[in-house]
Amino acid sequence: MTRHPWFGILLALFGALAITPDTLLMRWSEMSGAEMVAWRGLLMGSALLLAWLVFRRRHLRSDLEAVSCGAGLLVVVCQVCNASLFAIGIAAAPVPVVLFSVATVPVFAALMTRLLLGEATHWSTWAAIAAVLAGIGLAVFGTGPGRATGSPLLGAGAGLGVALSLALSFVTIRRNARLPILLAVGAGAVLAGLVGLARIGPQAMASGHVWAIVVAGGLVLPVSFFSLSLASRYTHASNVSLLMLLETILGPIWVWAGTGAAPTRSMLVGGVIVISSLALYLWYAGWRQMRARRLAPNRGEAEWLAEAAVPPFER
Repeated sequence: MTRHPWFGILLALFGALAITPDTLLMRWSEMSGAEMVAWRGLLMGSALLLAWLVFRRRHLRSDLEAVSCGAGLLVVVCQVCNASLFAIGIAAAPVPVVLFSVATVPVFAALMTRLLLGEATHWSTWAAIAAVLAGIGLAVFGTGPGRATGSPLLGAGAGLGVALSLALSFVTIRRNARLPILLAVGAGAVLAGLVGLARIGPQAMASGHVWAIVVAGGLVLPVSFFSLSLASRYTHASNVSLLMLLETILGPIWVWAGTGAAPTRSMLVGGVIVISSLALYLWYAGWRQMRARRLAPNRGEAEWLAEAAVPPFER
């Protein structure tokens, strides 16, 4: 089954669809940002660490040594920032603005690749950056006072912070292909949860609708993350990134249907600009890689796979 050419794409599609109700569950919980950070971090981190113990039980000591190095600690810090900023953004800002901003991960990853790996940045990357920033700007500043719940500017800042931390994490993992992702991300999630717990105290953990955040942190996040990570082994990374844009499209629709919080017209137009620009950018990047492969057919398959994706974990 795993050798079928559609296996990776279907697995990524499943993971992308599984994460789409996440923001609705967060809104249903009616918790503050710190409360959601505590619940989501502890639940997701525990699930990922359990998966690490199952899949990497023969390499626990070497994995711990790998995570304790500079690259491993950087991934842990990135996960803490990612988990914290996303929950804060969803709690305090319009959901569409946050998700549109998070969708810029592929562009930030391209920039980080240039800065940290010395790889050239194609003109299409700069064009995509200009387009997505214009779309985010329209979604944020095109919303008049009182027309949206929360602060669109705060949401854009939090979403861009999430995108930046994810991109830095992806590039760091690419530079260190043997880094155990489940351990690093799981440890970062647990650390973020502990920070959130220390801020609010155990007594505040029972406020709001606990069932909603338990479903999000204990089921939705681990299942979707594991599926998307595993899919990167069997299909091109651009395919995974493109399918992840489904959350940007379906997330606000889930919130709209579940809470009645409809996005404003400027948010919808800005979101269309962001999503279409990123989809075109990812498609063009994939086309350029396939074209380069046709022009250089003698390169080894392992070399192409090394450029296409980074394994989520080594068995």
